[in-house]
Amino acid sequence: MTTSVPRLVIAAPSSGSGKTTVATGLMAAFTARGLAVSPHKVGPDYIDPGYHALATGRVGRNLDAYLCGPELVAPLFLHGARGCDIAVVEGVMGLYDGAAGEGELASTAHVAKLLRAPVVLVVDASSQSRSVAALVHGFASWDPEVRVGGVILNKVASDRHEELLRDALDSAGVPVLGALRRAEQVSTPSRHLGLVPVAERGAAAAGAVAAMAAQVAHGCDLAALEGLARSAGALPGGSALWTPVCPPVHRKPSVERRAPVVAVAGGSAFTFSYAEHAELLTAAGAEVVTFDPLRDERLPDGTAGLVIGGGFPEVYAAELSANEPLRKAVAELALSGAPVAAECAGLLYLCKELDGRPMCGVLDATARMTERLTLGYRDAVAVGDSVLAVAGTRMRGHEFHRTVVEPGAGAAPAWGVRAPVRRVEGFVQQGVHASYLHTHWASEPGVARRFVERCRTS
Repeated sequence: MTTSVPRLVIAAPSSGSGKTTVATGLMAAFTARGLAVSPHKVGPDYIDPGYHALATGRVGRNLDAYLCGPELVAPLFLHGARGCDIAVVEGVMGLYDGAAGEGELASTAHVAKLLRAPVVLVVDASSQSRSVAALVHGFASWDPEVRVGGVILNKVASDRHEELLRDALDSAGVPVLGALRRAEQVSTPSRHLGLVPVAERGAAAAGAVAAMAAQVAHGCDLAALEGLARSAGALPGGSALWTPVCPPVHRKPSVERRAPVVAVAGGSAFTFSYAEHAELLTAAGAEVVTFDPLRDERLPDGTAGLVIGGGFPEVYAAELSANEPLRKAVAELALSGAPVAAECAGLLYLCKELDGRPMCGVLDATARMTERLTLGYRDAVAVGDSVLAVAGTRMRGHEFHRTVVEPGAGAAPAWGVRAPVRRVEGFVQQGVHASYLHTHWASEPGVARRFVERCRTS
């Protein structure tokens, strides 16, 4: 196994500088040159990896030092990059912005150091000329362990503007590896939680990725960028490829071994999931089958357990509500005691109603959209036993929504959350575990094993 995968981290001084355009375009441009490209995203974001997958033909994967712990960043990277020629990692927020109050933890800089990867800084140059040198010098010298190997200038107005920027950067000691003009055709639409996911845009998303690739290929020195990636060298000593192997469960030999069907919600309304979850469920012995709650009127044949992740049910509330046969099937499965794991969007779908429209009615709660954004990492502990965890299990999660569920917790809550205020949250009833918290099961692979075992026995 190699630990010297050529790799680049695409970062920026702040959000909105053009990281997604450059990273996605670079992935697609490298792919067009015949390279097998491994796409990654720093942080908990589910949407950008969809564009990365479209650009590369490979599953987009997240690298989150908060959710999974710093020790898993390199192994998860190697798992995703296996068999690839090069890896491109898109950063999050500004280069040095991490989990609030936690220093560098989970920042792009932190992940770059864990991967020993060179950083390419994408700078929005639209309102500056000579000042760009001071900005780049500051970011390149802030942390000696972060190697800023080049700059890509974004939103350059003209040839003259580019000349001024390049002249200024001559003294900064960081090479300019590209200059991109303003281009409306590569913009991607956004709404209340960020970019509109690929699954909702179809051909328009493919066109946007193609435009990004063309812009990057035209404006950047791809050979120099590939050369920088190849300078990364070996990963830190002791880094081993992560594999989706769950801890063994001791059972009586007479218990029949079968592959229970775990239905996983997908389609346009439920686009948020980490690839490792399905891999862990499969490793635990499940047959994972995806279904679309917007279109499928019944659960997959033989469904023994149900996983409903995040997404945008509030955008599709009318369509989800209109699919009454599936809503009833979900309710009946939950009533039977079968394991059901629901995160965020899944929580909303299990409520009695969402914005006044009937949902599955599994939970005695209602959900509605609000203007308030709830966002941030959370430290959580399982309040009681559930299909996912035993009481006292500690996990880290992430919240990202503009909805509210009333009440916010059932008689048996799912989690006790420490920040931003101490509270209990979510619902545990029969085989149901429903919560706003997005978690990454790679940090606690026993979650998948426990869920599948309950599928076998429920």
